[in-house]
Amino acid sequence: MSGIFDVIYEDGDYVVVNKLAAVPVLPDKSGDSSLKDFVAELRPGKFVEPAHRLDRRTSGVVAFAKSRHSLAALSEAFRERRVTKMYWAVTERAPEPASGTLRHRLIHDKRRNQSKAIPADGESGSDIAELSYELVGASERYFLLAVRPLSGKTHQIRAQLSAAGYPVRGDLKYGARRSTHNGLIMLHARELSFETTDRRVDVVAEPPPDEPLWGAFAVEKPSDN
Repeated sequence: MSGIFDVIYEDGDYVVVNKLAAVPVLPDKSGDSSLKDFVAELRPGKFVEPAHRLDRRTSGVVAFAKSRHSLAALSEAFRERRVTKMYWAVTERAPEPASGTLRHRLIHDKRRNQSKAIPADGESGSDIAELSYELVGASERYFLLAVRPLSGKTHQIRAQLSAAGYPVRGDLKYGARRSTHNGLIMLHARELSFETTDRRVDVVAEPPPDEPLWGAFAVEKPSDN
């Protein structure tokens, strides 16, 4: 374990890692080393490119392609919705009801790098964000949700849960009461499955070990309903 990431799957075309630290997936204006930089150190001089992103302060699964061909194949899988993702989110309030779907119109402010979620029942459009959630665990003060985004928008889970009244622990930008000690918010990309023309990959990522609260939940398997 590097403290930055773990490799959790690798074949000839892809390397899938578990992001464990508050680093950007790609280089950004901060100038900080990125997850891509760290993964590229495993393959000096070779092609490596993420097929998707996580927010800097979100942990969990990120899939990298080892060639332009494999990147194109995985990007196509994302476009055709042959990719499924499940996140764990620790919230400061229990959701009511305990499972359901959230649907919002998402407006992203690039200057502030923040999204505003506005309820959008019955509306349509390219800016509509939708997710399903289920309460799967609880500690004395916090609640663990399994979240499945049905669309892919900037800060979607963070903004939608906050708008519903259930901010993610540590996410000060979206209404959390206090930060965490490791600089991450408690939103973790737990599972990723994707299908290309010649394979199916299913991976599960453990939460960052330096946040003991993750271990406080007796997790139940979400229902298939």
